[in-house]
Amino acid sequence: MLKAIAPAALAALLLAAGPALAEGDPAAGEKVYKKCKVCHMVGEGAKNRVGPPLNGIMGRQAGTLDGYNYSPAMKKAGEEGLVWTEETMAAYLEAPRKHVKGTKMAFPGLKKEQEIADVIAYLKQFSE
Repeated sequence: MLKAIAPAALAALLLAAGPALAEGDPAAGEKVYKKCKVCHMVGEGAKNRVGPPLNGIMGRQAGTLDGYNYSPAMKKAGEEGLVWTEETMAAYLEAPRKHVKGTKMAFPGLKKEQEIADVIAYLKQFSE
């Protein structure tokens, strides 16, 4: 039986061996993000919902936004070195529960590589 990969090891593996991400389109990502906004706000005035606001997510250590009650699994992932980069975010968006076992995020993931790249491009606008 395979054990889950530690978030830090996952990040290193993705950086070393992962394929290059597709070029994302922020405008297309805004449309795909509609699937996310049920739980996550982004932009001016963004607040906690079921999930934390995603302003400044890119480059942030997982599970560390002040004022949001993260799952123990997400806090642990951050403590073990998970930082949201394009690569780690792509892996997470594809299958959240696979990449952070025990996350309270119920979303099953995005299956299309282009949609993932587009959402990341959209989120990057709020992380600059």
